[in-house]
Amino acid sequence: LYKAFNPEEARRIIKKLEIHYTPKHGSWLDIAEIELNVMTRQCLSRRIPDIETLREELSAWESERNNSYALVNWQFRTSDARIKLASLYPKL
Repeated sequence: LYKAFNPEEARRIIKKLEIHYTPKHGSWLDIAEIELNVMTRQCLSRRIPDIETLREELSAWESERNNSYALVNWQFRTSDARIKLASLYPKL
């Protein structure tokens, strides 16, 4: 940002950014989809009467989920990929 903007503008923009870790392996989009599915099953599987209750419920769910350090356990290993996606992987 400092290359594109003057220092004051770059600082203003940086303060608005929220940086999130992007996994090196595995698709972050897949992880987001998994989390949305978990949220739907654990938090949204019932009628919620109003938007304020929805916000409270989602905030509580998010805090609990973050505090539990929930991880994604990828089951698809390279050896599995070599079988399922044989045309994409070279023979060893």
